[in-house]
Amino acid sequence: MDKENEYNNDTVYEYKILPDIIPGRCDRCGQAKFKSSVKNGLFLRECRNCGLKKSI
Repeated sequence: MDKENEYNNDTVYEYKILPDIIPGRCDRCGQAKFKSSVKNGLFLRECRNCGLKKSI
């Protein structure tokens, strides 16, 4: 199974449980561009390339 299929885009992953493999880079595609938002008191980071979301 390749990296593209390991992660589900409908899931918000917890950074404490699933930290970055390479700090500051997306685990799925390796890009370093993210958009950030705060929702329900949680800081969310979403990759601009593939959409992988993590709660920081």
